[in-house]
Amino acid sequence: MPKWTELRFLYLENNNLSGGIPRTLSSLYNLQSLNMHGNKLSGRLPDSLMNLTNLNILQLGGNELVGSIPTWLGSKLSFLTLVNLRSNKFDGNVPTEICYLAHIQILDLADNNLVGNIPRCFNNFSVFSGKQNASYGSFRFMAVGNVDPVTTSDSLVMKGREDIYSTILPLVLLLDLSNNNLSGHIPSELTALTKLNTLNLSGNHLTGTIPEKIGDMKSLETCDFYNEQAFWRTSIDFNVSYNNLTGRVPSSTQLQSFDESSFFGNQLCGAPLADRCIEVKVPGTKDHEKDDGSHGAESADWDLVISMVLGFIVGFWVIVAPLIVSKSWRFGYFRLLSKLRYMVYDVIHKYCFNIFTK
Repeated sequence: MPKWTELRFLYLENNNLSGGIPRTLSSLYNLQSLNMHGNKLSGRLPDSLMNLTNLNILQLGGNELVGSIPTWLGSKLSFLTLVNLRSNKFDGNVPTEICYLAHIQILDLADNNLVGNIPRCFNNFSVFSGKQNASYGSFRFMAVGNVDPVTTSDSLVMKGREDIYSTILPLVLLLDLSNNNLSGHIPSELTALTKLNTLNLSGNHLTGTIPEKIGDMKSLETCDFYNEQAFWRTSIDFNVSYNNLTGRVPSSTQLQSFDESSFFGNQLCGAPLADRCIEVKVPGTKDHEKDDGSHGAESADWDLVISMVLGFIVGFWVIVAPLIVSKSWRFGYFRLLSKLRYMVYDVIHKYCFNIFTK
């Protein structure tokens, strides 16, 4: 390797590179981002990479790397915020030293041959647990100069689909251990990761119960424990008590299966609560007060109501029918909503970051 000692970003994604990862990469001691995703690299991770102590991003997914995940990944590269090793051939246990990655935002070890238990020390991840704020200022790889967005992009599987995330990457908090051979119980310590967006443990051989306090993970948008060989017994509680909720509890839903105590301290009515909803009727005029004018007004009101209902039905089905009939339209629609949401978040975070850094 050339002696590019000032090189900070090395982007070699989606080429046909083969062979092992060069040991001489360790001479790039100022390197902050190493992206060799989607090649044909083989062999083990060279120990010389532990000298890249300024590294923030390590993207080696989609290769043919083998061996165990080295312990120095967590103990030596403590500034890592993004680690993507998915779709390789790594085996062995998930090393407990990986819990030293206090700044980690994205940890993707999916689609490997990892075995053993999920480390109980995952609650040490400061960003995931909320001990450290997840903002632009917290992610060094997003705050270094005028970097081209492609340098800080990553291919992630979220909500069952794979997308490229770039400018909104600091908003994503992801832990993906899916499609390995992990076994044992889901550690209760995972429920301390209250800021996590995506948790995927599917496709393993996990047993036991879902942790009782999983409801504390209020930031979760996607949580996947799917396993064809497991029959999960869930003890998750639904509780909206002592808020300022009003009105009727929606009927014909699973809400009726929860205990009445889950709704205490609100102004709700209807099943499963003992308080029944009072039907409010629009006062009508007495028969002897009605005349031709009142009958005409009542008829006009009904015409307005009928036309509004028909207009709503037609407009509703014009939008919804294509989504039901066409699977591609449906995926495209929800993908658009998801991207719009993250774009709004991105604008807000950039605005706040500019204010606080002035």
